[in-house]
Amino acid sequence: MLYVCSIALILLNAVWLVLVFFGLPGNWLIVISTCLFAWWRWDNGIFSTYTLLAITILAVLGELVEFFASAGGAKRAGAGWRGSIGAIAGAVTGAIVGTFVLPVPVLGTLLGACVGAGLGAWGLELAGGRKLQDSVRSGIGAGVGEFLGITTKFILGGLIWLTVAIAAFWP
Repeated sequence: MLYVCSIALILLNAVWLVLVFFGLPGNWLIVISTCLFAWWRWDNGIFSTYTLLAITILAVLGELVEFFASAGGAKRAGAGWRGSIGAIAGAVTGAIVGTFVLPVPVLGTLLGACVGAGLGAWGLELAGGRKLQDSVRSGIGAGVGEFLGITTKFILGGLIWLTVAIAAFWP
């Protein structure tokens, strides 16, 4: 019965992992469901405290990377603090708008976040007096940075999922 429950947890966590592309906290749902499972079956010793701590740290790292990736991309492309703030605000707004405007699963949210980051950085850089060409470069950098941030967060989520899957059956 324990193995059946472990397989169910791994399958549920796979569903949570897919939610990362929708801009939802899939990595955190993996961590929460795994911690609840560990608490429920603590006497069986399926997951150690170190495993639970490791997946929590990976989830925090994924959030930080995703949050600051667009700002980092804009900064690397030459943006100032305005462009970085615009990239972060634009990514959040774009992800929400993209989910509803482009109702294609995953694609709408992903494109919305990337385009939103780019438009946010471009707009605030342009409003701050930067030349059009420089502000466009900042916007492109923010959009690419956001894409890399989401991709990195998904990869870290895959690592969290893999850690849980291995720990569930490792003696």
